[in-house]
Amino acid sequence: MAVTTRTPLLAGNWKMNLDHLQSIAFVQKLAWSLKDANHDFDGAEVAIFPPFTDLRSVQTLISADKLPIHFGAQDVSAHDSGAYTGEISGAFLKALDCQYVIIGHSERRTLHNETDEVVNTKVLAALKHGLVPVICVGETAEDLEKHGPSAVPVAQLKAALASVTGAVDIVVAYEPVWAIGSGQAATPEQAEQVAAQLRVTLRELLGDEVAEATRVLYGGSVKSGNIAGFMREPNVDGALIGGASLDLNEFASIVRFQKHVGT
Repeated sequence: MAVTTRTPLLAGNWKMNLDHLQSIAFVQKLAWSLKDANHDFDGAEVAIFPPFTDLRSVQTLISADKLPIHFGAQDVSAHDSGAYTGEISGAFLKALDCQYVIIGHSERRTLHNETDEVVNTKVLAALKHGLVPVICVGETAEDLEKHGPSAVPVAQLKAALASVTGAVDIVVAYEPVWAIGSGQAATPEQAEQVAAQLRVTLRELLGDEVAEATRVLYGGSVKSGNIAGFMREPNVDGALIGGASLDLNEFASIVRFQKHVGT
């Protein structure tokens, strides 16, 4: 197995939970908990994705206290500015020191009818403004039965990266729709199979260097009890965590996955 220098990324997607005051308290407690546990932030990166209304508070806290926690937004507009009520420009997010932005989450695709083409325009907008897009791909149970593993995620990734060239900094998150919020995660072997194929696709589209540098995350009912299995797989570089990221102790335990895998 090839040795990788990819730093694992443990990312908490809060979705529409926690107001700005609750987010301040959560980030403070998370930082204290991980510091007390002597967490190696260089060895496993921690990121949170609060609601838009929390971002300024989170940014101020992290900056003032120099906390080793990264943060990002849950969505971005394809537009820079203009008459787009309710949308948030990538320029605004960059001005708040956001590093990441989630794009193409299954809830956006399903609830807001975001197509592959819309996802692509948002990926291009994120890159334009110096944000790292966390590109979500994943299949439904029906897709899995009809097309088999990896077919739909690979097609979504290809569409998301249309017109993207060069040594781009991106993250890919494989989130099988059938596992999200179900309590029934994919097996580590299933996650590895798809992650490996996504890396092959990255190599075909963007070359060896980008493919080797890009982190591929797994998401879908990730818990402290199953994170170790995923992290043992060579092509799984972390996790995009939903509900469990709202439980301070559970999220902190997931972040400290090394103690579960014995490394």
